[in-house]
Amino acid sequence: MKLRSFFLILAGIAVVSLSVAGGSVAWVLAQSPFNLLSGGVVANPSAAIFVPKQSPVVVSLLANPDRLEQFAQVAAPINARSRARAELTQIKTGLLANTGADYVRDVQPWLGDEITFALTSPDFDRDSNNGAQPGYLLVAESKDGQLAREFLQAFYAKEAIAGESELVSETYKGVNLIYRRAISDNNSTSASAVVGDRFVLFANHPKVLRAAINNVQAIDRSLENSPPYQKALQTIQTPRIGVATINLPGLNAWISKQPLPPEFDQTLTVTLSLARQGLVAQSAIAGVFDEQTTLPALSAPVQALNYIPTNNTLTAAGADLQQFWEQLSTGLAPSSPFTQILNRLVARGNANLGLDLEGDIFNWVRGEYALSLLPGVAENPPSWLFVAQNNTPEATAGIERLDRLAKEQDLSLGNLALGDKKVTAWTELKTIPGEVSPRLEAKVKGVHTTVGNYEIFSSSLAGMERALGGENAILESKAFKRAIALLPKTNNGYFSLDWDLAQPLIEEKAPLFRAIEFAGRPLFNNLRAIVLSSSGREKGISRASAFLQLGTGDS
Repeated sequence: MKLRSFFLILAGIAVVSLSVAGGSVAWVLAQSPFNLLSGGVVANPSAAIFVPKQSPVVVSLLANPDRLEQFAQVAAPINARSRARAELTQIKTGLLANTGADYVRDVQPWLGDEITFALTSPDFDRDSNNGAQPGYLLVAESKDGQLAREFLQAFYAKEAIAGESELVSETYKGVNLIYRRAISDNNSTSASAVVGDRFVLFANHPKVLRAAINNVQAIDRSLENSPPYQKALQTIQTPRIGVATINLPGLNAWISKQPLPPEFDQTLTVTLSLARQGLVAQSAIAGVFDEQTTLPALSAPVQALNYIPTNNTLTAAGADLQQFWEQLSTGLAPSSPFTQILNRLVARGNANLGLDLEGDIFNWVRGEYALSLLPGVAENPPSWLFVAQNNTPEATAGIERLDRLAKEQDLSLGNLALGDKKVTAWTELKTIPGEVSPRLEAKVKGVHTTVGNYEIFSSSLAGMERALGGENAILESKAFKRAIALLPKTNNGYFSLDWDLAQPLIEEKAPLFRAIEFAGRPLFNNLRAIVLSSSGREKGISRASAFLQLGTGDS
């Protein structure tokens, strides 16, 4: 048995399971002033009336950038305030990148408290002759409609005078649209409008802008009136500064360059709230699970974390892996994309390890468990740790079965002394040719031992030594305690990630992530750790929370 593969498969299942149970998190800015200290505002995006309900991705900022800057000055340490100011200035400037407009001069006077961006369609004109033409819509709340109109007129007139395009003004269903039309090929791009003195709309084509106005007048078309969207938002009542909604089938269709499915009922909604040490995310997934209700299993962190060192790359912990797996595998809707992901993951694990994960692992882990990846030290490579309660006959039989499976895969079993502790080693023996005679080489593939009511597995002796050596456990970490204090007390466990240690691994395994990282540099440059917790589901809505630690902090 390749114990390293065993840990990789368990880690994959833990991450996917927790992500499915509550959603993955990764968007936005940084740490109003005082009315944002509660986390944000209790509001939903007003611009949802312009966004089609089949939109794959919608992201809204519900606080004026200037108010966020003021909050950052209040929340940030004195020695970090200049940096916070510079990064928020970078964000504000980025809103108008490559437009020639100046934020302070042209936008700040009329910009209100909401900015919403949406990918409205993977191909807004449905013309196969010109390839996929994504539709993009930006809606900004205005506190002065007249100033907003003056900005648009001046902006477009400047480009028309430059001779690059001609200015076109058009009235569509009572709304004045303004856009530029290229002189060379007569194609229209970059359309804008002010609607009702409250909203300023920007789109990459007049067709996208007209469709947005149609959504307001035909209410059944808009995201605002999408039942899954409303159902998910109703479960999140905490103040927030941002909301992101992903239509899972729509996003999959966009990435795979396939037509949008006719119906959308699987959505991931994430809200972001401010905290003095970072951001708190609340997520809700609708349409992925059945309508059953599952209550959280835990009211306190599992004690298995006492064997996980503070210095770890990632850790997942919970209780009753068998029940959690059953709820996950049977609760997913048949059409859910996560069903295929989990099935492929388990099938790959079974093939690589030569065992049945459900029968050989999940069935006996009915108590607490914790899985962790420890960073390499000196010449030692990274090590995996898996801790599971061993206080039932089923657990004892399950561990004995793993020993038998190791022997069946030609690994030798033996006892080794590690300090004052005896450990069982799974060892691969090889004969190495020598100048005089062959020599025997033993390579440890994994070790396990019993400590109290727990069985500890590691992919290396070095990992086991750290687990048994009395190193500060993650449960004693100030940063971990601070993070879980901001998350629901009742939950199904935690998944934590040390960003500084995990970032190189993520970039290596998922090169596409570099593009996301580039787009969110103000966040990722300050990100230190992520702690995610799932909290069950009610009437088909699965909930989770996450804390994103920003800046510096002690452990």
